[in-house]
Parts: sequence; C-alpha cells; structure tokens
Amino acid sequence: MQTNLSSVALFLNLRDSGPGKMSGRKPTFYLRQNLFRNTQIALFSKTTMALDLDQIRSTAARVAASHGLEVVELEFHGGAKHRLLRVFIEKTAAERARLADIAAAQDADAPEVKLPANISLDQLAGVTHEDCERFSQDFGTVIEVEDQIPGSSEYTLEVSSPGLDRKLNRLEDYQRFAGSLVKVQTFTPMAGNRHWQGRILSASEAGIVVDVSVVKKKKGKAGVEDAKAVTIPLSNIEKANLVPEI
Repeated sequence: MQTNLSSVALFLNLRDSGPGKMSGRKPTFYLRQNLFRNTQIALFSKTTMALDLDQIRSTAARVAASHGLEVVELEFHGGAKHRLLRVFIEKTAAERARLADIAAAQDADAPEVKLPANISLDQLAGVTHEDCERFSQDFGTVIEVEDQIPGSSEYTLEVSSPGLDRKLNRLEDYQRFAGSLVKVQTFTPMAGNRHWQGRILSASEAGIVVDVSVVKKKKGKAGVEDAKAVTIPLSNIEKANLVPEI
C-alpha cells in the first residue's frame, strides 16, 4: 500500500497461530495519519463460514467500549479476493467533552488537542492514530478467533476516524452538528433539485432545516435562486456529509 509524505507507517506482526491464537497470514498494520482521518489498516486471510454483520457490529462496539470509543459506522465491501471491512470510530461523548474542556483551557501539556482554525474537536472525533492501532489489533484478533469473516481469501480491515467530511445518518447526528456546513443529496427532487448545500439551522423528526443562502448557488435551477432555507425530510435524505471549513 502506498503512503504519502505525511503518512506514518507501522508494521506489527502477531504471533504464529496455535491453540487459542490467530490463524492465517500474519497481519501487517499500516498506520496513516493526516488532517482528515486517522486510519489503521490490517490484512488477514481466513477460511470460515457465513458473514453476520450484526455480530461483527456487536463485536466492534464491545471492543470499542473497552477503549473509550464508539463505533460510528461499519461497512463490508467486495467479494472473492478483494474484500474490505471498514470501521469508523470516535471517542465517547464523555471523552470528547473532556478533551474539549482541555482544548478550551489551552492546556500546554495537551498538544494533541490543539486544533486547526475553523475545525472543532467534535468534528475530529477526538481519535488518534494510537486509538486506531489499539482498536484494530484487538478487534482484528477477536473476529479472527471467533471466525466472524467468511471465505478463504485475504481481506482488509480498515479502522478510521469518520473524517472532517463525515457522513450524517441519524437525527442525533444532525442535532450534534447544528451550525455546520452540510452537503445533502435527496432521493426525490425538491424544487427541481436533489443536491443541497448549506448550514444546518435545526433538526427534528420533521427533518433538517438548512440555510442555503450561505453558499454560492448555481444559476438556472428552479427554486434554488430564491431559496434562503429549506426543510428536508429525514426520509428524503439519501446521503449527507459535513463540508470541511478549512
């Protein structure tokens, strides 16, 4: 795997398989850190049975909790020889609040919470590359020992923070990031438009209210020119992501 100049690489080999130990190829961990994500990647090979994503999510949540972390999202992609299990993690709400207090106090002994301009610690999820490393090793060990990944071919485990452009999926996500810029794609057009970008004003069961006057609008789209704020029902949101303000 290639890394850029800002990347850091860490190689970690687990012990040979044996009773109660991991089987298959010794995993190699690649650790990458940049402004947008802290990422931990591991490669494994396995022979096992059917995939149960609910079981894997439960395992990921259990391991994350033991490290003061939460699982934001879990994805499984590909088939045959090219399979990817991706897990997005962040610090728990209590830990994020603690780090935010440290950052607000400008604690000189806590350089890990010194933030770039216009970026909140909540957006960064408080996750460090060490968090990704520890979670990846423990989670990878558990799913290997418990044979939770199917197939006989190699698969990739990628552990990452959600990133500055994180996905928003639940009502709680929109409420948490009220005031942030967001890019939304709807299932069905609203005023002839499926793509909206603006600042989240509020969020409720009825939907999210987005101030679209804060961004430059494209001409020639019906209903977009005169819009100041739009209410988008949660049920009509196909996907939504934060827009980094750097």
